[in-house]
Amino acid sequence: MTTLDLPAELRDDGPGDLPPGATPQPTARPRRTRRLTREDWLALGGSLAASLALVVVGYLHILNFSGTVGFLLCWYATFIAVYAVVLAVMHPRTIVVERLVTATLYVAAAIVLFALGSTIVYTFAQGWKALAHANFFTHDMSGVAPTAPLTEGGVLHAMVGTVIEVGIAVVISLPLGVGTAVYMTEVGGRGSQTVRTMVEAMTALPEILAGLFVYVFLIVELGMAKSGLAAAIAMAVTMTPIIARGIGETAVVLITSGASSFTTVKPTGVPMNSLPLFIYTAYTTHEPAAIARAFGAASVLLVMVLGLFIVARVLVRERKAR
Repeated sequence: MTTLDLPAELRDDGPGDLPPGATPQPTARPRRTRRLTREDWLALGGSLAASLALVVVGYLHILNFSGTVGFLLCWYATFIAVYAVVLAVMHPRTIVVERLVTATLYVAAAIVLFALGSTIVYTFAQGWKALAHANFFTHDMSGVAPTAPLTEGGVLHAMVGTVIEVGIAVVISLPLGVGTAVYMTEVGGRGSQTVRTMVEAMTALPEILAGLFVYVFLIVELGMAKSGLAAAIAMAVTMTPIIARGIGETAVVLITSGASSFTTVKPTGVPMNSLPLFIYTAYTTHEPAAIARAFGAASVLLVMVLGLFIVARVLVRERKAR
């Protein structure tokens, strides 16, 4: 057999690579384990169906158990066992392990997406009663009782306070965060490792500690009034390692900003409310109208966080493109 008789993917046409009369050996090519064939899809679907049938019969009828969480856990364990047996008949051990790990990762991702999606849907569903009224966005809670109907009052003061507090915190933390990043990545030196360790420690710093530090040092010791500036400083401590982290923090504003029912744009001298603080105080009243306002404020906060995330992603993408 000559070289020309071989398939194209096994033929080596390079001059001088083989001595005359020598038979070329097929080139070993690794198989792409992530590419699923028709048989793989059938194995996956059959394993899901078979494991579901086994769990329905065994869990619900033979063992007479109940409970959605237990059923799902048993279904997952049975699916992994059945899928492993089916794959072992078709593929070698390495591919079996890869497919089982991939299936586990997909299940974990599905759980995370389900938890996130259900939380968002539930929040908007519970807050829709308040979101449906225009006054919810254009009025504050001055002179409005928690038991007042949803046609009265709103979260304007909390929205304004959140924007001001986060804006001040970004102005403080952004230069510090960017400067620290430039120092660690571009300058380096003996102190870079110490700075990196401190940044990693601040990433895991509980927000309540930052709030307590600002409360004890600035408010108790130095006599600063509870205000938006105090809350912004506490936010800046937690936002330095991770910019825009502070928009949803509750513990910080709970002890540093002070609750208010009126709209103010002055960050010093007077209490300033925010969306996280409004949500907390409204929900603790246990009044139906106040709880609806709390979920409505949570919906607004989710939209604001999503908007900031989109803006950040667009800015990063434009920077990478340049």
